[in-house]
Amino acid sequence: MMGLMPREETRTTTPPTVRSPATREPGTPGGASPRAWTTRLLVLGIVLSALNLRPAITSLGALLEEVRDGLGMSGSVAGLLTSVPPLCFAVFGVMAPRLARRFGPGAVVCAGMAAIATGLLIRPFAGGTPGFLAGSALALMGIAVSNVLMPVIVKRWFPDRVGSMTGLYSMALALGTSVAAAVTVPLTDALGGSWQTGLALWAGLAVAAVLPWLPFVRGHVTPPGAGEEAAEAATPTRSPAPAPTEHARVETPRLRMARSRTAWALAVFFGLQATAAYITMGWMAQIFRDAGVPAGTAGLLLAVTMVMGVPLAFVIPRLATRLPHQGPIVLALGLCGLAGYAGLYLAPAAGAWAWALLLGVANCAFPLALTMVGMRARTGPGVVQLSAFAQSTGYLISIPGPLLVGVLYQHSGGWGLPIALMSALMIPQMAVGFLAGRDRTVEDEAAR
Repeated sequence: MMGLMPREETRTTTPPTVRSPATREPGTPGGASPRAWTTRLLVLGIVLSALNLRPAITSLGALLEEVRDGLGMSGSVAGLLTSVPPLCFAVFGVMAPRLARRFGPGAVVCAGMAAIATGLLIRPFAGGTPGFLAGSALALMGIAVSNVLMPVIVKRWFPDRVGSMTGLYSMALALGTSVAAAVTVPLTDALGGSWQTGLALWAGLAVAAVLPWLPFVRGHVTPPGAGEEAAEAATPTRSPAPAPTEHARVETPRLRMARSRTAWALAVFFGLQATAAYITMGWMAQIFRDAGVPAGTAGLLLAVTMVMGVPLAFVIPRLATRLPHQGPIVLALGLCGLAGYAGLYLAPAAGAWAWALLLGVANCAFPLALTMVGMRARTGPGVVQLSAFAQSTGYLISIPGPLLVGVLYQHSGGWGLPIALMSALMIPQMAVGFLAGRDRTVEDEAAR
């Protein structure tokens, strides 16, 4: 899958092969250009999927106080709830490469969107904290596999536009994140004030994201071996030039990510930025509410933090791909985060909008990490393994952070210690991010 477009070019030169049902691209009407229809449908699927990768979390953050009251949660249990996303991402994300080899990335992402829709629909009405956690876990399972496969899809199908497509995907992700934070409280109030209804509404967006991937499910599942072909990172075996595929198949087993310093640096960087992101999404609205900011305004402040990723998620990946070393970007984002945390500690209400903006800039470490996943591997199989390793290991690293914030908040009675923890974690994030930004590839390190 070094790109859908090379496959289409091959077909134009070999008509007898391309017209067979097994090799015809999904979603292409009879008279339309297969390349054009497939590319448009794929871009639509990527954008809609990205829109769904965070509303399950930020909609909950905006209504966390109401959910806690409704389910009788303590601060520690609420901290556990905010730790569920990285836990699910670590556990289920590692399954994504195997599922992609068997069924194809498109089919797995389609199933992931269906899982998000189902989980978001049932969790508010499951009854009690265990049911709420189970519904959340189902939705987060769908998010986890999609998280891992999105950089893979971008790298393989748009190999010459990794920066711009990662920016588009990250921009849509940030937009979905911010919109959910901004409108969940107003929509809940408009629909009668039930937090169950306010949370369940987001299932509709996930249902819409299922549709563009349905043709890709047919395209990868029906032909024998198509799922495995889709998971390979080189030119398809039906192409007259199979050498890259064979090369990838020979090298893939030899890659051992645990031997690569770059892979570890990227995994730790991913984990620490995820820690900051999930603490922000889960707790920042509550920090502002405890400082006297009204609930609706607190949701808007969280939305401002998230919406900063819309323009910057497009600019930062493009800038990163033009630099030989991404370390300076890591340092700049980290300094913004430290300034935002200092503001939250000293004057959370008085400078609320400024702190929200600064923390929004700091949260753009996520699209930077995704971009570096694509840059730190030369081949498609390398990207698959690096994405799974960095995200699964990183999310494991991020699990304790939101839980510790909840425990510290409950037992200290304030936000001083939690904010100190957030600030302290930013220092190693900057250090390992600087190392991950060096011009290295995991193939060179892991194959030694």
